[in-house]
Amino acid sequence: MGAEQVRDGFEELYGTGPEGVWAAPGRVNLIGEHTDYNDGFVMPFALPHTAVAAVARREDGVLRLHSADVEGGVVELRPDDLAPGSDRNWTAYPAGVVWALREAGHPVTGADIHLASTVPAGAGLSSSAALEVVVALALNDLYELGLKRWQLARLCQRAENVYVGAPVGIMDQTASACCEQGHALFLDTRDLSQKQIPFDLAVEGMRLLVVDTRVKHSHSEGEYGKRRAGCERGAALLGVDALRDVPYDGLDAALARLGDDEEAVRLVRHIVTEDERVEKVVALLEAGETRAIGPVLVEGHASLRDDFRISCPELDLVVDTALATGALGARMTGGGFGGSAIVLAETADVDTITKAVEEAFATAGFKAPRTFEAVPSAGARRIS
Repeated sequence: MGAEQVRDGFEELYGTGPEGVWAAPGRVNLIGEHTDYNDGFVMPFALPHTAVAAVARREDGVLRLHSADVEGGVVELRPDDLAPGSDRNWTAYPAGVVWALREAGHPVTGADIHLASTVPAGAGLSSSAALEVVVALALNDLYELGLKRWQLARLCQRAENVYVGAPVGIMDQTASACCEQGHALFLDTRDLSQKQIPFDLAVEGMRLLVVDTRVKHSHSEGEYGKRRAGCERGAALLGVDALRDVPYDGLDAALARLGDDEEAVRLVRHIVTEDERVEKVVALLEAGETRAIGPVLVEGHASLRDDFRISCPELDLVVDTALATGALGARMTGGGFGGSAIVLAETADVDTITKAVEEAFATAGFKAPRTFEAVPSAGARRIS
């Protein structure tokens, strides 16, 4: 969906041109799953798939929203009336951003917004974060708020946590706002320090595939929240602020302190080992040992499947089939309970792996997956 199409859609809807057009990408997380709300490490990169918004300011206290991807006409709201929990529709995401900006004291008086997105919804690729970030960036520019990218990410997270009611961490919004083309983002979610790590697989004869299982998930439903609450309980039992504070070399002692609390043991073990895996992948990429990250991805999937227990048969089938067909590494990515898996492969093996996964799904009676190459792309930006 290009800038001109969205601009034309805006003009058709509102009878005048927008003040600009912005784009914000979805993301794939290379490694570091469910660590973000534990103050840990993550390593996402932006996809070429984006949410695009044409936007114009309004001074009359009216917010008008429209999406090319959702049936129905323009939704009209009043910024003064926005309140958490008042909206259970797609409009909660852009309206939540307006609410969060105003709650933080920024004078957003209204807007006309037309949106379109190529980020697959429900695939674990942060379609909601892309929607939030593109609206936040547009309003930041138009109202000259002067907010930095990490501040926009924080406000978007607040919108999703409080206004939408989904207990997500900070990774998705930061990835959409801050990633750079040709890089993965090494992010410390405690202090939001960032390091851009070069990640150009094509140069090295490799590809990273995203396999969308087409099994839908929703963060605002209960299982994600249960895992987050369980991690917080584990931290409390261990007397630390967050599981980030449990050192990897002290993991065995920490687990012993949890005794026969089997759930706490599993959740703590995943978070602590996953933080270690992120740091291991960073070290390997910086040393030029890109192929060596494959086994680390596989370890991550096993931990998500067995300790965190958020995989599903479709995700496991992608990983098992890809590895049996020559993939260097594979794992589920995103919040879990469906969504997507990533597959690291030699370029020459991509077609064979893709075909094998499609055949495995057909044999199992699953809905056909959607597979595409994930190319590290630019973060949010004005495009027109």
